[in-house]
Amino acid sequence: MRKQQPKNESKPSCAAAPVTLLVIAAVLRYLLMTSKYQGIIANHVTISTPLNSWKRVLEGSFLFSKDINPYDGDRLHEMPLAVKFYQMVYECMFKNVYFMFIAFDLGTGVLLYFATKRYAKLFLEEHQEKGRFPKDVQEYLPREDFPDKVTIYVLMSILFNPYSLLGCVGFSTMGIHNFFLSLFIFGMVFGNVLISSFALAICSCVSLYPVILILPLITYFAKVHKSQLKAASVAVSFIAFLILITWCNTKLSFNFAANVYGFILSVPDLQPNIGLFWYFFTEMFDHFRELFIYSFQINATILYLVPLSIRFRNTPFVLTVALLFLIAIFKSYPCSSDLGFALSLLPNFLHLFSFCQQGFVVGVILLITSSLAPVLWHLWIYNASANANFYFGVTLAYAIAQIFLVTDILFAQTKWEFSLKHGKDTKIDGEEGVLSLE
Repeated sequence: MRKQQPKNESKPSCAAAPVTLLVIAAVLRYLLMTSKYQGIIANHVTISTPLNSWKRVLEGSFLFSKDINPYDGDRLHEMPLAVKFYQMVYECMFKNVYFMFIAFDLGTGVLLYFATKRYAKLFLEEHQEKGRFPKDVQEYLPREDFPDKVTIYVLMSILFNPYSLLGCVGFSTMGIHNFFLSLFIFGMVFGNVLISSFALAICSCVSLYPVILILPLITYFAKVHKSQLKAASVAVSFIAFLILITWCNTKLSFNFAANVYGFILSVPDLQPNIGLFWYFFTEMFDHFRELFIYSFQINATILYLVPLSIRFRNTPFVLTVALLFLIAIFKSYPCSSDLGFALSLLPNFLHLFSFCQQGFVVGVILLITSSLAPVLWHLWIYNASANANFYFGVTLAYAIAQIFLVTDILFAQTKWEFSLKHGKDTKIDGEEGVLSLE
């Protein structure tokens, strides 16, 4: 007679899986950082921008140490508190720039792992009463293994997707910024007012665009945590932290705002990147510049915020991810780490993948554009056998792929909600109806 194996025998291996992934990710990053390719990666325009260049941070830190204001020139575009923070962490904790960037990247993975586990468990509990849904849509509901699957997929996505990986290898400070974004998501999902508001205030002060995430944060506390008091508290705390951080920055350098926020909003540096701003303003007549600056910045911030917030007010986590994608697409100085972070959150919507229609197209476009971008950059800058139109064509396709992706996810969410409410049968007046996004 065979002895029956205990059901929880596989748990130790499951618990060891995240640790194994973290170790492999750390080793992989270290090997690439110490390879001959690190310099090429760090200097590429898709990785390093004026806002996240580690070289510029080192120059600014050196000028601060000599009591010279680094914001008198045009080299440093990170807030003074961030520069001091990088310097303190580097000198007091790591003493090695490789270990510092690896630690922040792994920290991002750990925070997203626990935040995802919490979110997935709450999502599963919300849809566990299958009797209240139509019988023909049971396959669309999350299963018992949903939290385990999603957490591992998210961890693998943030640790091994090439956009995040290359950003870490290239010493992009966006990796550190993404750590605070993950801390914001962690605090939001766990209902911690101080952590979520503080992390979002840090992100907003560093790159300005994440300020729009305050709306889904307030909505999350009101709808998911069902606490109007916490929702009001998080808004007040966010404003208080913004004021405190700005005050600390002005103590370090009074004229930093023009070189940080003015630089982000006015886009004076037209060095090519994977965004959409540089090409338009290179070709733009000066007397049209302000009009298009306002149009582009409104498009990157509040244009989609209100309609999306109204439509997805009951699913604030979906709204948060959608806004992160829109920031990655339309910000003035994007880099690969922006897309890498947003992509790592997609496994949270595993239940929506059966409704998505553009996955193959988006994957192919991202693969082609990511491969062609460095090739066309080399042909343009080094071989002089191409021009700016070639490179911008790639960046435009890159942005279009992201737009397809975020609209596909939002439409899939809409179809999923419709199916749970009405079932698979979409007949209208006896005829088969078609759900379309207009």
